[in-house]
Amino acid sequence: MKKILFILLLILAAYLFWRWWTSDASALDGRGQDLVYDRLWVDHVPKSDTDTFQIFAAVTEQPIGIFQAGSSWKGSWELFRYDNKGDGKIVFVYPQTRESERGSYRATKCSEKGFDYCLELAGNSRGARRYFSQKGWELRGTHGFDELKARVSELETFAPAPQPQE
Repeated sequence: MKKILFILLLILAAYLFWRWWTSDASALDGRGQDLVYDRLWVDHVPKSDTDTFQIFAAVTEQPIGIFQAGSSWKGSWELFRYDNKGDGKIVFVYPQTRESERGSYRATKCSEKGFDYCLELAGNSRGARRYFSQKGWELRGTHGFDELKARVSELETFAPAPQPQE
């Protein structure tokens, strides 16, 4: 009986250690809510001044967000309101078209493509499905559309500067 109890305790300890080891400390809620909001996200670093890239940001203070697609030369964006339902669920509301849609997210620490964080969005019809972010791209203290747009425009500096024609 003692052997069985010892084996069960050992299995339980191994399971708990495995769960701790594979958990993402930055995503305590399991979906990374602390990472998703108040941070700039980009689908990739542009390789040229005409390479179109996607940006996503959602600010908790309002709550508003933006989907943007653009290059150094051309772009488009759409603002949205959102309702964070918790547990990785979000409702996007697009005031211009009066559309709304349910989506989900998962944000984690990662080290892909030189980025610190990864975000997967699902269920939304705008933007990319996978985004990346870095330390220092936090939006804490951003108030309203003008400040959000200004912070997003900072990312346009990723693209190499256009070279003048000779």
